[in-house]
Amino acid sequence: MPERKSAAPEHAIKPAAKKRAVAGGKPNAGTGRAVKTTASKTPEQSQRAVSYESQSVAQTEPRNGNSSQQAYERLRHKIIESELTPGSYLLEQELALMLGVSRTPIREAAIRLQGEGLVEIVPRHGIRIVPTSVSDISHIYQVLTSLESTAAALVAARSGVDLSPLENACRKMTEALAEQDMQAWALADEAFHEALVQLGGNARLAQVVMNCRDQVHRVRRFTQRLRPHPQPKKSIDEHYEIIEAIRRGDAARASRLYRAHRERGWREQTAVLQQHGIHQA
Repeated sequence: MPERKSAAPEHAIKPAAKKRAVAGGKPNAGTGRAVKTTASKTPEQSQRAVSYESQSVAQTEPRNGNSSQQAYERLRHKIIESELTPGSYLLEQELALMLGVSRTPIREAAIRLQGEGLVEIVPRHGIRIVPTSVSDISHIYQVLTSLESTAAALVAARSGVDLSPLENACRKMTEALAEQDMQAWALADEAFHEALVQLGGNARLAQVVMNCRDQVHRVRRFTQRLRPHPQPKKSIDEHYEIIEAIRRGDAARASRLYRAHRERGWREQTAVLQQHGIHQA
């Protein structure tokens, strides 16, 4: 007579299935998940159970998601601010220690940043901080200058536009210059350009400009270390001229002044890079 197999001990039940069994559900043979019975639960109880499960998922999922998002934002910030040397290689473990996270969020952040062209994942070497060539930045500036000068014309063509964001940015630039705080001056300068694009009222144009501006900001931060004192007073004066053209509704003049302003800024940065023999930043 064949020997009968003894029933599996209780501890052999999978933890997840066991918990569901204790909760009153019957394990599904195909999935191992509990199937709730409606005989022992009222509709209100079933609804509470579903709500509880939804809350449990919501409490566990963002934790990992937040770690990856924070790692992405902090790593991206360090790249854009030129805190990580262009062309350098960094291991996942190095970056994990730097940011105080595990390697998984670093890996996920690197994949996103590689899609943006900011890093390159090189097997057995690590994560490479992709440098930006001077020629590439020149092309970006051409796009930026064209779009922003168009935005200046759009603002001038609109009636009743509140120009206080532009005026406030210029005021902050003047205050920062008086205190010789060039970092605050640069932030106020960027605020002026961002406000002007937003006032143009073209959301598509504004989005493209913002994508380009990150690369420009990266090079600007890089060249600030080489050129600590640009021509801040001239930039402020040019901003006020642009504001005046907009206030008068002279779209052609506003666009022309803005283009000249951007082109001068790029010529200055190019000269600094060439002076130091730098072909990428």
